[in-house]
Amino acid sequence: MKPFGYLRADRTDQALAAYAAHPGAQYVAGGTNLVDLMKLGVATPPFLVDISRLPLDGVDETADGGLRIGATVRNSDLAAHPLVRTRYTALSQALLAGASAQLRNAATTGGNLLQRTRCPYFQDTSKPCNKRAPGTGCPAREGVHRDLAVLGHSARCVATHPSDMAVALAALDAQVHLLGLDGERTVPLTEFHRLPGDTPEHDTVVRPGELVTAVTLPPPAGAHSAYRKARDRASYAFALVSVAAALTVEEGAVRHAALAFGGVAHAPWRARAAEEVLRGEPATEETYARAVDAELAAADPLRDNAFKVPLARGLAVRVLTDLAFRP
Repeated sequence: MKPFGYLRADRTDQALAAYAAHPGAQYVAGGTNLVDLMKLGVATPPFLVDISRLPLDGVDETADGGLRIGATVRNSDLAAHPLVRTRYTALSQALLAGASAQLRNAATTGGNLLQRTRCPYFQDTSKPCNKRAPGTGCPAREGVHRDLAVLGHSARCVATHPSDMAVALAALDAQVHLLGLDGERTVPLTEFHRLPGDTPEHDTVVRPGELVTAVTLPPPAGAHSAYRKARDRASYAFALVSVAAALTVEEGAVRHAALAFGGVAHAPWRARAAEEVLRGEPATEETYARAVDAELAAADPLRDNAFKVPLARGLAVRVLTDLAFRP
């Protein structure tokens, strides 16, 4: 472990000022990802600004019937919140599918969104990696890539985003609230994470020094929502493929549909093409399969991960079918 400076901030303005005063600083809350990366030598911040005590730990209903979730709300608390469990079931299920109970007790909403890929080449400093060291190459393309991307990847990076929570938030039309020295701004969750392109070192659109302060959810558009995850073992494993969906069926036809995939891309993948096919169509398994096929037509699997395409298809069709039959 390399030495680093440390400050525990009590106010957001204090946190922003401390970050600005220490080039290369990073924010830390639960530390469930950053501390691991520091131990591996992947992250070597000279200064940490502890934001765990900032007053950002509330979960509050908004005036329009939505929900505002503070950035330091613990994953376990959010999963158990009555409004999340009843109105945003997919979010509660996604949180409970992630990590272990001990990690969920420490991990935060903001930190979950900002966690970095678990690609083995990114985490191994003895290997080249464009995400960790731009310009060094992406050995995963020809090497070990079974768990990596089949959608939206580039010649420079095939890493996947590991979050379960973010996939549910993508399907639920969440907004991410950011605060920097220049003021506040809001970014749709579907635009918060970046595809790799030529700059895979940039995971998100967060500007240097900005804090994630909250995530807001609109009133539920779908009558029901759900999250399902396929993984190599039943506990404490990242998704090979995951699906979050919200669905409303009226008189046998799809009135509203939202669908997002995890484990398949550098960012949570909102399935807009599938949603377009679903709207107004009969709520049948054949319709769901046709819609998902329209989305997955863009898949570009590598040598060892083509299995993710039929896995994603089957998982999405099953989730949508199950939602359609809920009373």
